[in-house]
Amino acid sequence: MGSVPHADAPTVKVFIAGGSYCGLSAAANLLDLGQGLSPRMAQQPYIHHAELPHVNWDITIADERDGFYHLIGSPLALADADYAKKAWIKFQDLSGLQNPQVKFVHGTVSSVDCEAKKATTIDNTTKEATTHYYDYFLAATGLRRVWPVVPQSLTRKQYLFEAEEHIHAVANAPHGVVVVGGGAVGIEMAAELTHVQPNAKVTLVHSRDKLLSSEGLSDECKDKSLELLKETGVEVLMSHRVASTKRVETLDGSTEYELEFTNGHKMFASQVIMAVSKSVATSSYLPSSAVDEEGYVKIQANQRFLPGTANNEYHFCAGDLAKWTGIKRAGAAMHGGHYVAQNIHKTVLKGRVGQEPTFMEFPPVVPAMIGLAIGKTAVASGPDGTVSGEDVLESYFRDDLGFTICWDWIGLGGRKQENLTA
Repeated sequence: MGSVPHADAPTVKVFIAGGSYCGLSAAANLLDLGQGLSPRMAQQPYIHHAELPHVNWDITIADERDGFYHLIGSPLALADADYAKKAWIKFQDLSGLQNPQVKFVHGTVSSVDCEAKKATTIDNTTKEATTHYYDYFLAATGLRRVWPVVPQSLTRKQYLFEAEEHIHAVANAPHGVVVVGGGAVGIEMAAELTHVQPNAKVTLVHSRDKLLSSEGLSDECKDKSLELLKETGVEVLMSHRVASTKRVETLDGSTEYELEFTNGHKMFASQVIMAVSKSVATSSYLPSSAVDEEGYVKIQANQRFLPGTANNEYHFCAGDLAKWTGIKRAGAAMHGGHYVAQNIHKTVLKGRVGQEPTFMEFPPVVPAMIGLAIGKTAVASGPDGTVSGEDVLESYFRDDLGFTICWDWIGLGGRKQENLTA
């Protein structure tokens, strides 16, 4: 499937580190732009710009996983075995990117030489190193998150075992499940567990007096999240900081966990899910000139690296790995990939036909915004205020924690021909 390269068009090599929301969005949009089509965006007609020259791409997407994992769906994937199967799609099964101009590398990006414009990958199976030369580079590997925030498996087969084991453990928890951490992940995990397994006793504990305490969101949003979480049946303990967790043997020979809090309170649970951790940037493959002290890539508003790194104008970063304002979200990552594709394409056109580019740019301050699925309802908050309800769940997540929305927005199943207009 996909477009056929044009014999009279030049080939531009693009190396994309990371095959998640940002990287796949960039690749899908590049394919469209190379054919003279308007960028790929769901629910908008595709307009063919006959005056634009075609561009052939040689796109390499490298990722440690063997497929696209719907990170937003983790709380449900780790509670529902059927959904777990849907949340991870092997790259070879993404029909919208089965194209002679795209190839996937199942491996780790070990180094990038910005001056020589080459990237080195280590194959996950053979451990062999391969060098990839490129014209443009996109850093889209995001952040490394711990279990159980995301599965740690690198293949779909192993991930399904990992998810199944977790689902079995929380489904067979006679003394209940404790979720530690009242951020977005903790809230959604506790809510989905209760929603999928209504007989389970689920308790969420949080060290502060407000949920979502690390995000710059309104008190209205935080209070509404707490209200909706309690309505799902989750017991919530605020201002409870865990001091220690230890495994103990019960009289019936089973194992459970004893949690002790700094306020002196103690409780027992069959399973403890740690939903609080600091995510780590995955930029170790980049030169130190490109990143800040925490490993985030320093970028301009047009997603190019800052001057100071060799060939910065040919190197881009978007998504969670980019040092920019706003809450790290999948929507922002997809949008960033969409912008990077346009800016690469505009740079190519400048070189070919002298068309001076007007780059797509992020605003200097992206306001804090979030959407949270909480059982059968959802809350969404941004600069225009906070809304909640079943209609918000439908609008922001549908019935599959946003899987279909992301799939269609990126076009992972391919373009719909009825949306192509002359």
